[in-house]
Amino acid sequence: MRTILVTGASRGLGLAIAARLLQETDTRIAAVARSETDDFRALANAHPDRLVLFRQDLAELDALHGLVREITGAMGPLYGLVNNAAIGLDGLLATQHASDISRVLRLNLESPILLTKYACRSMLTVGTGRIVNVGSIIASTGFSGLSVYGATKAGLEGFTRSLARELGRAKITVNCLAPGYMETDMTAGLTEDKLASVRRRAPLGLPKPEDVAGAVAYLMSPEAAMVTGTVMTVDGGSTA
Repeated sequence: MRTILVTGASRGLGLAIAARLLQETDTRIAAVARSETDDFRALANAHPDRLVLFRQDLAELDALHGLVREITGAMGPLYGLVNNAAIGLDGLLATQHASDISRVLRLNLESPILLTKYACRSMLTVGTGRIVNVGSIIASTGFSGLSVYGATKAGLEGFTRSLARELGRAKITVNCLAPGYMETDMTAGLTEDKLASVRRRAPLGLPKPEDVAGAVAYLMSPEAAMVTGTVMTVDGGSTA
């Protein structure tokens, strides 16, 4: 039984990723989130032995080492890690509060780096593993009002490429997923005119969380054993 840690797993994309990975009968999920939602509870009830919630605010960086130890102590060595949890605060940089900037940097970039540091030790002990960092097309396209968010996602791409070289000899793959805009809780904060602009860019329409979750499942699969250091885009063609 392989254990995969998924952050931000109680809602939106994280929940869709957990649900998709649970379709594989040899997989159990260590779900990390600050709180439990009704949708998560329903999924957990359907998979009582294979979906375990660990409550943690990932912005509390000093708690991450203990979190990984708790998870591996309860569920064994990690096979996979999906760094999905993130926040996006829409606003012009010139008027954005310094505390908000620090919050986005801490949760979107520092936290996944530190969590990966501790999680990959577990993978190194068994000589295999999969790490998927959930980035964004904003890292390469840019978007007005999301400069700090874009910086964190660009940082994840650079982190992915270098770490893939570090961990490759241990048969651990490291990849980045770059979703386009999806109509989740994160995009609900955008104004209607911005959402309309985003929709016009995607000839296939905006992807659903389930579409992105399918890409994660591929990167976790044996078929992706030779895929590492890449950025996979799922955006309905908006960056074509």
